Amino acid sequence: MPPAIDLNCDMGESFGLYSIGADAAIAPFITSANLGCGFHGGDPRVMRESIELCKTHNVAIGAHPGLPDLAGFGRRRMAVSPNEVRDMVTYQIGALAAFAHAAGVKLQHVKPHGALYMMALEDDAISDAICEAVARFDPGLMLFTTAGLATERAAKKRGLRVVREFFADRPLSPNGWVMFGSKLTDIVAPGSPGTPEPPITAGLASRATRVAVAGKTTLTDGSEIRMKVDTICVHSDTPNSPAIMQAVLQALVVAGVEVRKPA
Repeated sequence: MPPAIDLNCDMGESFGLYSIGADAAIAPFITSANLGCGFHGGDPRVMRESIELCKTHNVAIGAHPGLPDLAGFGRRRMAVSPNEVRDMVTYQIGALAAFAHAAGVKLQHVKPHGALYMMALEDDAISDAICEAVARFDPGLMLFTTAGLATERAAKKRGLRVVREFFADRPLSPNGWVMFGSKLTDIVAPGSPGTPEPPITAGLASRATRVAVAGKTTLTDGSEIRMKVDTICVHSDTPNSPAIMQAVLQALVVAGVEVRKPA
C-alpha cells in the first residue's frame, strides 16, 4: 500500500472588513480545512462563506478554536483555567457546527489554534479540557495535533482519534514548533537575490515529502528526528501559501503518496 497523507490549512480567519490569508487560492490543493470560529478570527459571514468554499472543493471541515484574543490573532498566551478552555472550545465548535448543519455538511475534526495549540502540547490539564469539549460534543470528531505530546495523550484517554500533524511552513526546534514570528528562511535557505521564492517553495515541498515518505525531518539545530505524520499543514496567511501547498501536493503525488482526507 502506498503511504497516504491529508493536506490541511488554517483558514476562515478573516473578520469584518479585514481579509486574512489566501483561502480561495489554496482551497483547490487541500483535503481538510481548519476554520476560525470567531474568537481569534472568523465571524458569522466568514464561517458561512468558508464552509461554502470547502463544499465547492470537496474539502473536509474542521473547527479551529482559539483563545479570545482578536487583537493578537490568538497567538498570545493567556492565563485561562481548564474549565474556561473547555467552555470556550465547546462554544466555538458549536458555532461552526451550526453553519455546517445549515449547509448540509458535518464537521470532520477539531484543531486548536495558535497559542492554545501550543499551550496544550505542554499542559496536561489544558489538553484534557480541549479533549473533554470535543468528546462531549461529538466523540466521532478527529483531533489534529502534534504526535507524542500532551494533547495526543489526552485525546487517547478520551477515546478520540488523533490525526498527527506536521507544519510544512514552520521550523521545528529541539524544544518544539517555532510558530510565531518565524520566517520561511528559518526553514530553508533562500535562492539568489531577486528570486527567493521558487527555491524556498521547492525546499518546503521536499521537506514535507520527506516526512510523509520517510518519517524523518531535520530540526533547527541540524539534528534529525523521526515523526509519524498523518496530515501536513500550510497556513493560509503564510506568504505565497497557495504556491507552497501546490508544490507540496505535486511533490507528494510524484513520490507516490496518496493525498486524501483522513480515512
